[in-house]
Amino acid sequence: MHPKQEQPSFLPLTVGVARNAANRPEDAAEQACEVQRCAEAADATAAGCWAALLGGCQSVERRELPGRLRALADATSGYFGQAWWEVSAHRRRVAEAQLRINDAVREGDGAEFAEAFVGYDQAVATAVVSVNSDMETPAP
Repeated sequence: MHPKQEQPSFLPLTVGVARNAANRPEDAAEQACEVQRCAEAADATAAGCWAALLGGCQSVERRELPGRLRALADATSGYFGQAWWEVSAHRRRVAEAQLRINDAVREGDGAEFAEAFVGYDQAVATAVVSVNSDMETPAP
């Protein structure tokens, strides 16, 4: 009997913090649920893309990944607040990491893909955590 093979996770931090945020009672829980949904979809697509990159082949996931990442960034923007997101350093970090991922997919570079996802996961998770921190900070 073979042990169950776990699918690789490329967004463990983002999925975790989004799940925690979605379980909070604040008004933004619905937006956090959308971040979680998009993060889980992007994570699953990234795993399929990774397999295609390792196999040196094209796949639906390779074509879908940029859209999934864009949807996750949009959901994060909605959770963060569009006005704050536009001037946020988080937005820049997410966009830069997303470009690195897109370049790695286009070039078929699995090592760069994995490395870029570490930065992307950290950037999105940090943005979500910063929103949660702001919600917990009492008004002066």
